[in-house]
Amino acid sequence: MTALDLSSPVAVVGTGTMGQGIAQVALVAGHPVRLYDAAPGRAREAADAIGARLDRLVAKDRLTGADRDAARARLTPAGSPADLADCALVVEAVLERLDIKQELFRELEEVVSDDCLLATNTSSLSVTAIGGALRNPGRLVGLHFFNPAPLLPLVEVVSGFATDVTSATRAYETARAWGKTPVACADTPGFIVNRIARPFYAEAFAVYEAQGADPATIDAVLRESGGFRMGAFELTDLIGQDVNESVTRSVWQSFFQDVRFTPSLAQRRLVESGRLGRKNGHGWYDHREGADRPEPHTAERQQPPAYVVAEGDLGPASELLAVIREAGIQVREEDEDNGSRLVLPGGGQLALADGQTSVEFRDVVYFDLALDYRRAARIALSASQDTSPQTLAEATGLFQALGKDVSVIGDVPGMIVARTVARIVDLAHDAVAKGVATEEDIDTAMRLGVNYPLGPFEWSRRLGRNWAYALLDDLHLREPSGRCAPSLALYRHAYASDKREGNGS
Repeated sequence: MTALDLSSPVAVVGTGTMGQGIAQVALVAGHPVRLYDAAPGRAREAADAIGARLDRLVAKDRLTGADRDAARARLTPAGSPADLADCALVVEAVLERLDIKQELFRELEEVVSDDCLLATNTSSLSVTAIGGALRNPGRLVGLHFFNPAPLLPLVEVVSGFATDVTSATRAYETARAWGKTPVACADTPGFIVNRIARPFYAEAFAVYEAQGADPATIDAVLRESGGFRMGAFELTDLIGQDVNESVTRSVWQSFFQDVRFTPSLAQRRLVESGRLGRKNGHGWYDHREGADRPEPHTAERQQPPAYVVAEGDLGPASELLAVIREAGIQVREEDEDNGSRLVLPGGGQLALADGQTSVEFRDVVYFDLALDYRRAARIALSASQDTSPQTLAEATGLFQALGKDVSVIGDVPGMIVARTVARIVDLAHDAVAKGVATEEDIDTAMRLGVNYPLGPFEWSRRLGRNWAYALLDDLHLREPSGRCAPSLALYRHAYASDKREGNGS
């Protein structure tokens, strides 16, 4: 099954931001495009707005004047659904209400030909439920573009329970022909991105609710240690707190209030207070003109230790030993079977976050996971009230000697980056086990859809087979609500043999 021929007209119903963006993508790809909106005059306004954006592309040398003129000639506002009768594809981008979408597709089914492909751009509703209103639900597929559609490459191609394979394949190939990167996905709450991204927000909010750190510090650690483009608090301010919380609540309810997707009480209070983020000037941060941006907690300078003793394998932090040596600090290595840690001159211990708390061990400081310990600009440390000041000072001085800013947070098991990555990895393994998508498509979706530095399975391979499971298992023991309990899929992954049945390799 191939993509739609460029001579085939494409219709977009709903002319808001997403509708206009999708129409522009199809138009620039070379299709005749029909715009329809139930509100009188909206389709014409949308066509004018798209024309203005094409003008800006010409001004930026991203489109030739001739191509712009040809595209404008292919763009037609439609006066009624009947004007869409000859379209080969109709993409819906109307209000996110099931009854409205079902009624629209029932109306379209009476107008378009039997081989017309129908697509919904829903981000939160069930494609299966939308298609349930149709005589032929097999031709309905989800085409979930990301905003702004002309710029972001990812498109989730969602197959409902009744979607025909030929329909999904044609939609997939058409999205690819439009210059997008499609990923195939089953009809599950949140699809790929909005399902697997929930822990990025949830774990940051959980650390905040536990009084582990303030939003500015958590965001700085996620960016400067975890390698994420934005922190959870600044990103939700950009998205809109009401929008982000609504998606979280929708996924949670769609999974029958699965505790793994429980919304944040702190975010709920923020929404109730009317602090919705950038769009109204105040969210987690104050975005009003002249407002001061809070700084992350950064520890004062401390003297570095003269040496450290490395006991055991540091696992995901093993590259840290070379970085310490390069900073002129002696590393003495000892083979031990009682854990992986650095011993500081004062006798205190420094260990990679593992889901346990500092208070459980005498005089220990935990350090957080980093995407790249050599390049990380900031490292978070966690200590309890029983950690000696000398041990905390030596640990702080060590990382400062490596050129890192140090943020000392509360005694939070799993810290910030480590627990976030572990939960993302867990949900990704669970999604593959349940047939939501392939490992490759999940990695692609999370890199392109939300700009993660690595896909979940790339993280998983880098961190080691057992790492995420062990951390979450520790977290679950200390926070036994079930929210952090590792999935059966992750358990199987952690304890499966590396050998492949039948080939001995």
